Amino acid sequence: MSGKNISKDVLNTVNKKTGKSVSEKDIYKLASGVKPSTMQNEKQLRQLIKQVSGMVNVPVSESTVNEIISAVQKSGLNPNNMESLMKMIMGKK
Repeated sequence: MSGKNISKDVLNTVNKKTGKSVSEKDIYKLASGVKPSTMQNEKQLRQLIKQVSGMVNVPVSESTVNEIISAVQKSGLNPNNMESLMKMIMGKK
């Protein structure tokens, strides 16, 4: 599966799950500031989660934030692991 298809799938899933319309431009703007170090820095990762939450206007509980941080840090940024992580996050209520 190409990265472009994953991006469209994630965008469609976010829009469907949240009932909000988030554009690719919004996602790319946010993603442009994300670096590999962001994923390993808990403070920066927490800020990124809050930015995404604010973008779609969906609150994320502190326990879910902690689960996401733990999963991201354990993934080691392998693209296959990140895809699995996204599927896990999208499956959460």
